[in-house]
Amino acid sequence: MKQTIPDGVYPTLITPYEEDGSIDWNALEALIEWHIARGVAGFFAVCQSSEMFHLTLRERLELARMSIKFAQGRVPVLVSGHVADTLYDQIEEAKMMADTGADALILVTNRLAGRYESDDILKRNLEAFLTAFQNDILLGFYECPAPYKRLLNADLVQFIVKTRRFGFLKDTSCRVGDMQAKIEAAKGSNFKLFNANAATLLASLQKGAAGYSGIMTHFHSDLYVWMCKHWNDQPDGALELQDFLGLTSVIEYQIYPINAMYALQREGLPINLVSRRVDAQQFTESMRLEVEQLMGLSHRFSEAYRD
Repeated sequence: MKQTIPDGVYPTLITPYEEDGSIDWNALEALIEWHIARGVAGFFAVCQSSEMFHLTLRERLELARMSIKFAQGRVPVLVSGHVADTLYDQIEEAKMMADTGADALILVTNRLAGRYESDDILKRNLEAFLTAFQNDILLGFYECPAPYKRLLNADLVQFIVKTRRFGFLKDTSCRVGDMQAKIEAAKGSNFKLFNANAATLLASLQKGAAGYSGIMTHFHSDLYVWMCKHWNDQPDGALELQDFLGLTSVIEYQIYPINAMYALQREGLPINLVSRRVDAQQFTESMRLEVEQLMGLSHRFSEAYRD
């Protein structure tokens, strides 16, 4: 079992589709190559950006396998696909996902306890999960916003760290204080926090976050790579870049992942504007112009922030 994963940027891979709604494997391979060329540390596949709640189990397993195949061992691939409701089904699902050859299996915090259930229920269910799930694979957690957002706290992080099985958290709290508390709770362990929120990225790195894993990677993953590598040794540049990254992240409030697919089209990738979660017809002319203008500015920043 890997004891840890590298710091840096982990794009939350979208699922490209053919016009008929089937998964477009050629487009997925092109997307992975595009990100690797920009220096990402790894990938988070079969996640909410991948529309995992709208994929069959067979599709989720194949998406994990193909993401790993296309990465070719150059960078680690973390997979989730943790969508089942019952604990038994979650365990069986996790065993199959672990067998894909992924470098880590990422559990979704809201799957292990209901919206109104206590953290004690989550702990009890996690203990039962770990007892039944003996696969030799590094585990992680994802504070997925759907179907509801369940955030970890410092107490839960300490509990998780003591299991010695977990090495990754995709944090969606969007609050620096919360992230700092989790980072401090995990001190001395291999448990790493990756921020999903662009506006708080620099502040979270300064508090000890290991990197970024968010949807804005599909617009300019190279800029997030630069930030995670140079926030400490080039502080003035990092401050300027943070202003840009935080402001441009408001594009998330458009129709995602269609807007990301359109941005990637503008980058020359063969990705259709097809989603199982949202209606591409709602992607207006004004939204397209906003993405085009954002990408124009992104290219200027990419020229200025080259290694």
